[in-house]
Amino acid sequence: MMNEKDNGYLLAIDNGTQSVRALIFDLQGQLVAKSQVKLIPYVSPQSGWCEQSGEYYWDKLCQACQSLWAQGIDKTRIKGMSVTTQRGTMLPLDCEGNPLHDAILWLDQRKAEPEKNLGGIWDPLFKVMGLSETINTFRSRAQPNWLYQARRDLWDKTYKFTFLSGFFHHRLTGEWVDSSGSQVGYLPFDYRKHRWAKKWDWKWRALNVREDQLLPLVDPGDRIGEITAQASALTGIPEGLPVIAAAADKACEVLGSGGQHSDVGCLSFGTTATINVTMKRYVEAVRFLPPYPSAIAGSYCSEVMLYRGFWMVSWFKEQFAHIEKAKADEAGIEAEALFDELVNTVPPGSMGLMLQPYWGPGVKQPGPEAKGAVIGFGDIHTRAHLYRAILEGLAFGLKEGLEAIEKRSGCKIKELRVSGGGAQSDAAMQIAADVFGLTTVRAHTVETSGLGAAIDAAVGLGLHPDFDSAIKAMVHQGKRFEPDAEHYKMYQRLYGEVYLNIYKKLQPLYSKIRDITGYPE
Repeated sequence: MMNEKDNGYLLAIDNGTQSVRALIFDLQGQLVAKSQVKLIPYVSPQSGWCEQSGEYYWDKLCQACQSLWAQGIDKTRIKGMSVTTQRGTMLPLDCEGNPLHDAILWLDQRKAEPEKNLGGIWDPLFKVMGLSETINTFRSRAQPNWLYQARRDLWDKTYKFTFLSGFFHHRLTGEWVDSSGSQVGYLPFDYRKHRWAKKWDWKWRALNVREDQLLPLVDPGDRIGEITAQASALTGIPEGLPVIAAAADKACEVLGSGGQHSDVGCLSFGTTATINVTMKRYVEAVRFLPPYPSAIAGSYCSEVMLYRGFWMVSWFKEQFAHIEKAKADEAGIEAEALFDELVNTVPPGSMGLMLQPYWGPGVKQPGPEAKGAVIGFGDIHTRAHLYRAILEGLAFGLKEGLEAIEKRSGCKIKELRVSGGGAQSDAAMQIAADVFGLTTVRAHTVETSGLGAAIDAAVGLGLHPDFDSAIKAMVHQGKRFEPDAEHYKMYQRLYGEVYLNIYKKLQPLYSKIRDITGYPE
């Protein structure tokens, strides 16, 4: 028999780069209602700068909530809420919680200049370990360092440096507190302990941040506070509703996909493509690059990222898919819905056309000099071959990431769960299954990040007793894709004999290109 709490709802706010969504889930994980407001992702006052007004984000959150209530939701059934946001987008706030500068996004390319050596043992130690360039990149990309150098007047007024999640939590509850699960970016965070770093840690020397400028942290599932009267008036969220800590959007995606165990690999086919494995212990898939906090308190998301991952689909759409765009406009659908037809006209392996998806260079793997590569081009190849090569290249890149995680952790992945916009493509799902040689399962909802936040709320409120119970009740499998044995065999050879050698062969040439042209910086 269903009791009263089984009729409850949970509100999740999911603020990504492209849109903000207000979502209502029931305790069985079904999406009851959704309101989505598109965002202008960023403005660029200068080339490479990506920023957006904090008030703009807040106004769009309020708009998304008000649109949700217009659908006739019974607010009395809502038991609590959580917030998940894009990672690494930071704001400096004054003592009243007002942004002193626009939010600087995770996409931003502005740089600060390392002002001095770290001192102590750190400089020679990092030099011996071959990490000097990595540490300098960390220091130059840190938003507080840029603000300290370029706008010292604002830095001096900064009461708190916070990611977007902390800004929203303060606006909603009036509390100065954030989730440890949301601390992915350039702050002195201890990724082992999920707390701020000890005073002796090198990050304090590398970053222009004082301890008093950081928010107190609670774990995912802990209470942040309650909706204030002022926030209720602006958003329509019931006053006094409990706000429970969740985590950053990728961590919530993993949770909402059911990836709570270390034998499940979670792929995210989003603007940034990732492979994640949840573990109870700290494992660096790439040495000296930490695993990020999981949306499950005390756990880690060992992650490898392909920057500009499924952005490549958008790039292909703009550059090569004019026929599909015209057809889609006539049919009133998205052009991507027609792309599977392109893929299915080309055999696995794209008739020898191979792509390495390093459109956006990494810090260590690939190195900062990396560029993308397409090899094997011949006169038989068409845009359909290129599109399939994009999907295959992304799968190869994620497979390389998974192998790094397995090697470092000793875990063996038995199944893949896939979320993100790209997961709606049957062709992309089947290619992933064939490249990895694993059963590949689509999430039952496209709103996996929001669902993960709702699961955090459900556990925090005691509506489900623990994460295993909550996941069992709220996460359901969508369509399953089984690997084709012959395709897997061919992909294994392409991956092992060709793909893994592309970067090694081209890396010296990438370095030459950077020396000659200055790109990438």
